[in-house]
Amino acid sequence: MDIEKLISSRRIIKKFKAEPIDQNLLLSWLKTASMAPNHRMTEPWEIVFIGSETRAKLNHKTDFGNAPTVFAVLSNIGSLQLVRDENMVAVSCFIQNFMLLAWSAGVGCFWSSLGVSAPVRHILNVSDEYEVIGIFGAGYPEEIPEAKKRTEMDAKITYLL
Repeated sequence: MDIEKLISSRRIIKKFKAEPIDQNLLLSWLKTASMAPNHRMTEPWEIVFIGSETRAKLNHKTDFGNAPTVFAVLSNIGSLQLVRDENMVAVSCFIQNFMLLAWSAGVGCFWSSLGVSAPVRHILNVSDEYEVIGIFGAGYPEEIPEAKKRTEMDAKITYLL
């Protein structure tokens, strides 16, 4: 699949099949995703795989769509607001890389912001040096939603003289 089709066809998945993802494949996507741009080569992302016991404690309203794999992606906060912002941008690029690699193999992702709450950070054992950018469910989609209408790009562009 060409990159344009891959990007435009990717969806957030809310319901997954029970079929597990091959762990070696998952790890290879994470490794490749780490080629994301990151200022000063800080590689600020950390991955926390979430097992069934921790997953039950999270008590997510849809259980991450029953995804067979659940993990959190963390971003190192850094010492300055500028570094924090740069890291968050880099981690977002890492996540997009991962999601596109997974999608190219027929695997979708669900992205939850559940990790921003203090109780969830505690459950995940996240230190103060990290932010939880998202908790992700990953697996083979049971259903793929239609694309949502997007704003025309012309409405998002400004030209300066």
